[in-house]
Amino acid sequence: MTFLKNTWYVACRTNEIEGKPLGRKICNESMVIFRGANNEVSALEDFCPHRGAPLSLGFARGGNLVCGYHGLEVGTDGRCAKMVGQRVGGFPTVKRYPAVERYGFIWVWPGDAEQADPAAIPHYEWGVSDEWAYDGGMYHVKCDYRLMIDNLMDLTHETYVHSTSIGQDEIEEAPPETTVDGHTVITSRHMKNIKAPPFWASALRANGLDGDVPCDRWQICRFTPPSHVMIDVGVAHAGKGGFDAAPEHKAGSIVVDFITPETETSIWYFWGMARNFRPQDTELTDMIRKGQGGIFAEDQEMLESQQRNLSTWPERQLLKLNIDSGGVQSRKILDRLIQEELANKAERK
Repeated sequence: MTFLKNTWYVACRTNEIEGKPLGRKICNESMVIFRGANNEVSALEDFCPHRGAPLSLGFARGGNLVCGYHGLEVGTDGRCAKMVGQRVGGFPTVKRYPAVERYGFIWVWPGDAEQADPAAIPHYEWGVSDEWAYDGGMYHVKCDYRLMIDNLMDLTHETYVHSTSIGQDEIEEAPPETTVDGHTVITSRHMKNIKAPPFWASALRANGLDGDVPCDRWQICRFTPPSHVMIDVGVAHAGKGGFDAAPEHKAGSIVVDFITPETETSIWYFWGMARNFRPQDTELTDMIRKGQGGIFAEDQEMLESQQRNLSTWPERQLLKLNIDSGGVQSRKILDRLIQEELANKAERK
């Protein structure tokens, strides 16, 4: 499998590199992520040119990364800076990966560093506005990253995998609609005059609304390359406008999904939920994070079991139904972009 590399991926949450470097594989590239001079983030290949030890087993000092094996110091530019009693100026430079800190995450560019443009990182209002609250977590999931995209672009599975929290029969009964706008795929579902499932009934009550009256529910999934899925979800009291209802009649959120390939069959899955009602309520934020974390743990079990099956029977072809359209279209865009990237790379040689 070939990954799209000339793009930005979420590598870690900022708190993962507090006080120590972090080793992480992204698109089969082994990286060490750390804070250098002025607390700025840097990412290098996780390989000490002296004896091949992982630099992530070392520590930061004076703006450099110190190898934990023999003390070779490497600068944020990848140049070998110094080593006690040794001359290291002629050592090969360690590969550097562009890295940017934004929205509480560290983003890395695993491809051609000269093409990296921080302006290409999408703008997320929930990540910069005090009118929004956000929290989430990270799971290491042993599956093809495209399986997670499929999962998030087709929420029919909620009826079965998440039957006690956000699932209900009306989801599979409501036909999804999928559209493609450039490199963005949008799959929408709207359910009218239904009972709110447990998770959303609690969200309504948390927003000072009755959670036991008939509601209109929406799920609007948006895929953008390389592997980001933002999902507008929520419920409003029936007849108040659904997704377009005034704030005093609904509880809505954005499910945030950053899917970062580790290898062909494993991912770093950064999940969370952003909401613009009662953003200062930290207890509500914590309650939502815990509930959402349990829901995504159910996805993990299913996806890893699915991957084991697909690895056992690689010759089997996956079937496609209308509910799969969001994932199918997302894969088509990825395939096209990857082929374009490979073609451009071949032309430059």
